[in-house]
Amino acid sequence: MAKPNSTSGKGVYLKNKPATFEYSIEDKLTAGIVLTGSEIKSVRMGKVSFNDSYCFFHKDELWIRSLHIAEYVNAGYAGHDPTRERKLLLNRKEIRKWQQKIKEKGFTIVPLSMYINENGFAKLDIGLGRGKKLYDKRETIKNREAERSMKSGDW
Repeated sequence: MAKPNSTSGKGVYLKNKPATFEYSIEDKLTAGIVLTGSEIKSVRMGKVSFNDSYCFFHKDELWIRSLHIAEYVNAGYAGHDPTRERKLLLNRKEIRKWQQKIKEKGFTIVPLSMYINENGFAKLDIGLGRGKKLYDKRETIKNREAERSMKSGDW
């Protein structure tokens, strides 16, 4: 489960940390997401999990699968399916551009973060990523540790 972080004191910011470890992100976009009433309330409470979620194209539209938004406790009979497929809102030009890139070998679209913007709408940052090999992951860890040691002055 992603932990909510506060970016500007108001709003919810949820980050998918494993995505940047598992994939090298080539390009990023911010997309709107179609949610029901009980889903947006759960997002505002920070009850979102990005485990195994990914985006796919269906009939020239971008959808997200396996994004788990927990059921809202006070929803009553009008609850929602936590892992249903949700439509992402992008410009037609952006969709076409990413459809071409997705056809290349090794690319996938992964969610990077979710937040509530200043207008109260849920936004999803998505990235066009290429899967990393094991040695790439080790290199990422090595660079991160070197950066930390230089900041702390332990080198």
